[in-house]
Amino acid sequence: MDSLPVLDLSQLDAGPEAAAAFRADLRRVTHEVGFFYLVGHGVDSALIEEALSVSRRFFELPEADKLEIENVTSPQFRGYTRVGGELTHGDVDWREQIDLGVDREPVPAGEGVPDYWRLEGPNLYPSALPELKPTFERWNEELGAVALRLLRTWAAALGAPEDAFDAAFAERPFSAIKVVRYPGRSGESEQGVGAHRDGGVLTLLLVEPGKGGLQVEHEGAWIEAPALENAFVVNIGEMLELATDGYLKATLHRVVSPPAGTDRISIPFFFNPALDTAMPRIELPSDLAAEARGLSVDPTNSPILEVYGENALRYRLRAHPNVAEAQHADLLAARAR
Repeated sequence: MDSLPVLDLSQLDAGPEAAAAFRADLRRVTHEVGFFYLVGHGVDSALIEEALSVSRRFFELPEADKLEIENVTSPQFRGYTRVGGELTHGDVDWREQIDLGVDREPVPAGEGVPDYWRLEGPNLYPSALPELKPTFERWNEELGAVALRLLRTWAAALGAPEDAFDAAFAERPFSAIKVVRYPGRSGESEQGVGAHRDGGVLTLLLVEPGKGGLQVEHEGAWIEAPALENAFVVNIGEMLELATDGYLKATLHRVVSPPAGTDRISIPFFFNPALDTAMPRIELPSDLAAEARGLSVDPTNSPILEVYGENALRYRLRAHPNVAEAQHADLLAARAR
């Protein structure tokens, strides 16, 4: 295989035979590869263009305007990260970004309140670019609807009730958006993002037209996944692999920095359940269960934990040590004992 498969979500509305074919293709592709391009998703092309445009306008702001929302001021790890400010497995990712989540009031700390509730709270928005907030609030809403439809389709394709996963997302879903700019290679490193598996449920990625850099591991080789017009790159996260006993595959992927003198805008949307959710387990039919591989073993990472918030907090503490030291020194001290 030298390119990712392409699936058309509009087949679900094209009659019973087309819908059944889509479900079969979705199950096969995410069992074998774990990544695909999604077309026919129904997201307004004008919204896609605006998301890319407002992203580029943010990164073109003066540094002082970007640092107004620097993430070291956010206990929720929200806001702006400077180039080189995030790590994957201890190595520097050569990118700058904004992290956004669902705007909520912080959860008060107290006896018996799990540490992962510290991640709930407000977003940080730049005062110099007020249009960023409504654009990505709509982005969260529209991509969340696409992701939920995919999740229901997977459930049905795996022989479960269509609403098998709904409860995990009903009340306090913890979806997240990264708005990312990858600068051209500096000569120091080609690592835009190091090889990793996504820790949530499902990711929908928009890549700026005409740009490449994303690479997906398949059978020991790296497959290039350049932008495809009007398509999202979709991949399975570890929590969905956990829910299917490894029948669906969370796949290693990485980003190589663009050539010197260029850059690349990328907007991943992470569809995640409530922080206190243990993902429902799917009881697979016997023929599918026989092909379930159990969880992937990544020797460079820690084991997947049952409760999503525990994974999310662990990742952020590790990926953003400067924020962890500024906002959560007590957690670092407790984990060092």
